[in-house]
Amino acid sequence: MTAPIRVLVCDDQMMIRTGLATIIDAQPDLEVAGECGDGRTAVDLAGRLRPDVVVMDVRMPVLDGIQATRLLAGAGVEQPVKVLVVTTFNLDEYVYEALRAGASGFLLKDAPPAQLLHGIRTVATGAALLDPQVTRRLVGTYATRIRPAENAPGDIPLTPRELEVLRLIAEGLSNGEIAAALLISQETVKTFVSRILAKLQLRDRVQAVVYAYRRGLVN
Repeated sequence: MTAPIRVLVCDDQMMIRTGLATIIDAQPDLEVAGECGDGRTAVDLAGRLRPDVVVMDVRMPVLDGIQATRLLAGAGVEQPVKVLVVTTFNLDEYVYEALRAGASGFLLKDAPPAQLLHGIRTVATGAALLDPQVTRRLVGTYATRIRPAENAPGDIPLTPRELEVLRLIAEGLSNGEIAAALLISQETVKTFVSRILAKLQLRDRVQAVVYAYRRGLVN
């Protein structure tokens, strides 16, 4: 029997935290490893409990969810933990900062329980979870701001086809949509995505999206 996915729930509002934990614990393949109400405790508990996924609120006392995510999954972390950011605030700034901090996904708290559970399972597998509409808004909001800090596209060690796939990923297209746009199979798309992540030393599609923004690959 496969071991359940262990989840650490972090939210400063007890009712919301209890509600999330109840939904998660009711699933046969999920298990609540712990709960906490601030970012500092989240980092400490994650280090001790080693959950498969941390469900992280953004606005919390002591240490906010963005800072906590950076300590758990950011660049240079030796044993990064997968973080799914869940918040009531549908603000692009939070989404962008959460992804840059190392989060593997972003959901709103008013999402249906099924979407939350799907998000946890998706992130646990190492895949990324980012709504395409959110991705497209992020492009419009942050492309201009972040381009000057990075190298030109010519410095990116990808083939023209791989660059094309990366641009489509950054625009929020799924593998199926990319396959349809390029007239190739989904298996071929998966191969391209794997090569892109390996060449750029990126963890998942979310990091690929942020990378594409920072390199000015999306208009």
